[in-house]
Amino acid sequence: MIKILRYTEYLYLFVAIFSLYKITQVWNTDRNYAYLFVFFAVASIGMFLFRRKYRKRFEQRQRENKE
Repeated sequence: MIKILRYTEYLYLFVAIFSLYKITQVWNTDRNYAYLFVFFAVASIGMFLFRRKYRKRFEQRQRENKE
C-alpha cells in the first residue's frame, strides 16, 4: 500500500514537470492555454507535497503501532 502511495506522489510530480514544459512551449502563442497549464503545475506540486506529508505521517503511525 505504501509503495502505491509513493508512486502516486511522483505521478503528480511528473504532471507538474510536463505542465511546465507545455507552458514554455505555448506561452507566446496562446496565453489562456498556458494559464491552464500554470494551474495544473501549481495544483500538481501542491498535491505532491500534500501526499508526501500524509504518506510520511501514515508510515510513522505504522511504525509506532508495530513497537
